Amino acid sequence: MHDLVIRGGTIVDGSGAPAFRGDIAIDGERITAVGTISASGRREIDASGLHVTPGFVDIHTHYDGQATWDAEMAPSSWHGVTTVVMGNCGVGFAPARPDRHQWLIGLMEGVEDIPGTALAEGMRWNWESFPEYLDALAELPRTVDVGTHVPHGAVRAYVMGERGANNEAPTADDIAAMSAIVEDGLRAGALGFSTSRTVLHKSIDGVLVPGTTATREELIGIGRAMGRVGHGVFEMASDLKRERNEFSWMGDLSRETGLPVTYAMLQSIAKERSWQEQMAATEAQNAQGAHIVAQIALRGTGILMAWQGTVHPFKFRESWVAIEGLPWAKQLAHLNDPAFKARLLAEPSIIPESDIQAVLMVVAHGFGLQYAMPEGFDYEPGRDLAIETLARAAGVSPAEYAYDMLTANDGTGFIYLPLLNYADGNLDFVAGLLEHPDTVISLSDGGAHCGTICDAASPTFLLQHWVRDRVRGRVSIENAIRRQCRDTALLYGLEDRGLLAPGHLADINLIDMGTLKLGKPWLAFDLPAGGKRLLQTADGYVATIKRGAVTFEHGVPTGAVPGQLIRGPQQAPEAALTIAAE
Repeated sequence: MHDLVIRGGTIVDGSGAPAFRGDIAIDGERITAVGTISASGRREIDASGLHVTPGFVDIHTHYDGQATWDAEMAPSSWHGVTTVVMGNCGVGFAPARPDRHQWLIGLMEGVEDIPGTALAEGMRWNWESFPEYLDALAELPRTVDVGTHVPHGAVRAYVMGERGANNEAPTADDIAAMSAIVEDGLRAGALGFSTSRTVLHKSIDGVLVPGTTATREELIGIGRAMGRVGHGVFEMASDLKRERNEFSWMGDLSRETGLPVTYAMLQSIAKERSWQEQMAATEAQNAQGAHIVAQIALRGTGILMAWQGTVHPFKFRESWVAIEGLPWAKQLAHLNDPAFKARLLAEPSIIPESDIQAVLMVVAHGFGLQYAMPEGFDYEPGRDLAIETLARAAGVSPAEYAYDMLTANDGTGFIYLPLLNYADGNLDFVAGLLEHPDTVISLSDGGAHCGTICDAASPTFLLQHWVRDRVRGRVSIENAIRRQCRDTALLYGLEDRGLLAPGHLADINLIDMGTLKLGKPWLAFDLPAGGKRLLQTADGYVATIKRGAVTFEHGVPTGAVPGQLIRGPQQAPEAALTIAAE
């Protein structure tokens, strides 16, 4: 008798092979048979009419703080994700000297828009070194497995103090000390190292993330430490400035160490290189023996603008600034006052000077690029949903139309502004990238950008939009599942998951593709200290199973928390375990 048998589902096993109807047997935390299972299970689940897939592996998240206090790991866990990799973009909380706690919080708050008050109240800081941080993570059971990178920002500040925090050039001894920390971190179980090289990433005080201007010598030196360990992914967010010649050192580092280097590949006003040029450079380096992987997003990386969110079109107008610090109830009373509305709409936006001024101009005035979000909103909206178009039809100014949209339903309205990946007004370019061997699905930013983005729902969007609903350029479910499960797992050496086969972890989703649907996003104030975050649920997940335990049923947590800390690469099951038919 098996512990659990899933019967009669359409199995999409993660390999990319055609889906087939069959059963899955689970014993303990592993799959023990796939095919036709005659033996009974202590528990059985009828999966007739459902798709059965591996649990999703999300490799770009920022749960570094939340993972130290939260067992549920929402919102990623609500969308079929059973493994997350965090510590991306060079920001994290270890190593951490006792006098650097608040500084590290400010770094994460500025870069990833995670409320500093929530981090300050939620984290216990029962660590200093990176291995001690891993031990702290290992103490808390969760609904998902977590793995992490060693973050450059924390390492630089730990070794160099203010010099490191201020992006001063390191000495040879500094590089050696940083490399030793990274090496120790990987030997203790980190899955890689991350850095940030974009001007968009700044602390809450407006200071660039440590490592942004790091030299080739510093980056290669740290990469060689990874090579000495023999595993790990070198992850990077970068503006890809041509004068930095990023692809050259990425290729050299990968060839020398044999390790993968991965970077965020976007249509972006912050990147000098077009996405075509980025991909061409990736292909050229890989043709010469490198292993560079472009991380791609599945939809426009956009801001959800709301009165209580981080930004909205009126953020830089005098009347808003005057009430910005008031409690929400008093703000809403002002917003519903016709005199206040008239005064605010008559005011100009006074946009502060900064190196992201172009972005702020689009936030304040780009109504042709901002979209309404009606019920059942499609994240690939056409011009008919642009605020400018809707305002013209209604005979009002775009600003007034936007104001009324945000104020609807007691001030809970949203406006969608896809800043990245939407330069063409559609997602056609992503279709080809989804099939490209040098790309990996990523950039969900789960746990981050709490007041602006909720792309942790990307796995659901992949299935709903790219597999089922998109009119043109759709993706097969077999390929979509392989890309979101097996390919992401293998990049990080997690050979024990992302595949429905005997010996592999029983990380499984049962999905009703007919009813699969993203819910409407909302702002919750449920983080420690009442911190806010954008959340989004989904219908259609009949069950999610982690390490053989059912963690969610119809979107409701069961209370099971089998998730663990991942320490280093995970070996594939023994070859003796093969797909079985009883």
